[in-house]
Amino acid sequence: MTALDQDRVRKILDGVVDPHTGAGFGGCVRAVGVDGARVSVDLQLAYPVQGAREDLSRRAREALEADAAIDSAVVSITSRVQSHQVQGKLAPLAGVKNIIAVASGKGGVGKSTVSANLALALAAEGARVGVLDADIYGPSQPRMLGAEGRPDSPDGKTIEPKTPHGLQMMSIGLLVEEETPMIWRGPMVTQALTQLLNDTRWNALDYLILDLPPGTGDIQLTMAQKIPVAGAVIVTTPQDIALLDARKALKMFEKVEVPVLGIVENMATHVCSNCGHEEHIFGEGGAARMGEQYEVPVLGSLPLDIRIREQADSGAPTVVAMPESDLTARYREIARNTAARLSLRPRNKSLGLGKVVVQGAPPQH
Repeated sequence: MTALDQDRVRKILDGVVDPHTGAGFGGCVRAVGVDGARVSVDLQLAYPVQGAREDLSRRAREALEADAAIDSAVVSITSRVQSHQVQGKLAPLAGVKNIIAVASGKGGVGKSTVSANLALALAAEGARVGVLDADIYGPSQPRMLGAEGRPDSPDGKTIEPKTPHGLQMMSIGLLVEEETPMIWRGPMVTQALTQLLNDTRWNALDYLILDLPPGTGDIQLTMAQKIPVAGAVIVTTPQDIALLDARKALKMFEKVEVPVLGIVENMATHVCSNCGHEEHIFGEGGAARMGEQYEVPVLGSLPLDIRIREQADSGAPTVVAMPESDLTARYREIARNTAARLSLRPRNKSLGLGKVVVQGAPPQH
């Protein structure tokens, strides 16, 4: 295939916009093959895309076959997750490519439920995913993910994460009784969080979801100073008071130089369990307006649905309890949008080849 032919194919693909990144496919081409008027293309995306692979492949194929010189096209799509830049001079965590913080300005907006289902959705899309429950005072991930028992410590210094539903998960809730209150001052809380993060034996994760407590207190400050975070997701409801606090969380991430990947609007509508009628009981369009104001996208919206609450309470969140449902489809779209937005960030240059030593030529005899 001549260089002109390759350029033609790449130009066509560059005009096909990936709905998750907003960029053309031209930069994702790994290989192009031509046999007469037949074309084959290999694309490699930088985010997990299991649930949308067929749709994206169809978009690219149709664009290629619309060209008069191409009779048929075959497009294959793979994905490879890279490690991305973190705040300040922090180094990536061993065994973890990217940490994504999930935050809210106030409690009661469903942040932990979104965190659990986001992690499961990323895993369903083909990524290796973990969850760190950073809410020391009110850990909920063990109950939501159905994790039981104390974690093992093979060497007395590090701990093995629990693996509910194929995720790697750690929480202070696994180390204390469920009804035991954590009556700790700020320094003890921050020390507990950093120990949970650093002493857990995370194994080759693409993404570690950090489920933060609400607000902008000690835990958030520790995160900004000591935890290498690649991006953040803000969870809010359409209610004005929730949006006000969500704005505070977003501004906090701006101050600590953690990029906000987008906003998830939870409880956007209420779906009646009897008749299916959908209504905006908390207001409408608030997240979209907030996104426009701060130039961050709305990653997706979720309804107030009794099944989401019931499934999280039972230890089998929606993504695993109802994998073929519309609710799960929404979570998986949010997961793809989140990972795709992160894929547009600069890569982490500290993950290089290490120190390269160049030796001189051997002495002549």
